[in-house]
Amino acid sequence: MAGMTLEQLKIFMAVAQHLHFTRAAEELYITQPAVSAAIHNLEQEYGVKLFHRIGRHIEIAEAGKLLQVEAQKILDQVSLTERGLRELNNLQRGELKLGSSLTIGNYWLPSKISEFKSQYPGIQINCSLANTEEICMGTATGQFDLGLVEGDVKPALQSTLEYEIVGSDRLQIVVGRKHPWFEWGEIDLTQLTQTLWVMREPGSGTQQRFEEALQNWGINLSELDVILVFNSGEMTKAAIEDGVGAIGISELMVKKEIQLGTLRAIRVINNREGNSVMPSLGYAYAEIVRPFFKLKHRQRFQTALSKVFEQMLISSMLDGSH
Repeated sequence: MAGMTLEQLKIFMAVAQHLHFTRAAEELYITQPAVSAAIHNLEQEYGVKLFHRIGRHIEIAEAGKLLQVEAQKILDQVSLTERGLRELNNLQRGELKLGSSLTIGNYWLPSKISEFKSQYPGIQINCSLANTEEICMGTATGQFDLGLVEGDVKPALQSTLEYEIVGSDRLQIVVGRKHPWFEWGEIDLTQLTQTLWVMREPGSGTQQRFEEALQNWGINLSELDVILVFNSGEMTKAAIEDGVGAIGISELMVKKEIQLGTLRAIRVINNREGNSVMPSLGYAYAEIVRPFFKLKHRQRFQTALSKVFEQMLISSMLDGSH
């Protein structure tokens, strides 16, 4: 038996994706007969049908579905091994694939990447931004070497993903100039239900932390008058700058606007029973501090690049520069 080859697996995966021999050939820059021959040889070698030919169309067969799952694992491992071999050059070249939630990726991570690139200029860093849920899933499926999120890892993925705190920031209640709170600067906890709100979408780490804080303060999200929901922190900022709503947002995202005086962070006084009270003031300010998590797969091969970048993040936090 000659056995299957990596080239055959790549051809099979392209056909399985497109369910079309010609499109698979175009993607791989080979001829359509070469694609047909590779699939035919695999079917002959193992005595199975990988695809059903139905008129002008094809459908993946049961054996094809099995091979598709296993072939993806093999090709992923080959790709990681190739990357590992390329890195046996004192990290002079290579690729690091990061996935980051939006706030971290836009405001916290760029300085970390710059620091890393200054030490390893030949390394290519590809960073994809999405909400926390998407980054967790992408890290679990091998799309990213490392993920960085400010939200929680869902229980279903906690056995797959290893996570560790590498930084933190605070969420702030923020309003624009037209909001009555802008002049006040601080409010009582009970007043949170007495204004309009602009929110991030479900799945956002910012939204997760804000809802957790509300629950800790004894407030249900349904008690808030939510008028707009956006999938971007920038959009929530824009919505309140000239409006009368409030937002819960990372202090990293509004630092510039607060300095310019177009937005104002509002302190929330928490007098509810069971909360620590500052003796000198007779009340406590309610704060929302949230951690930044680094994610990696518990079992997948980790490249040398990934390990070095991971260690840089941890060292940065220990040095107090998070």
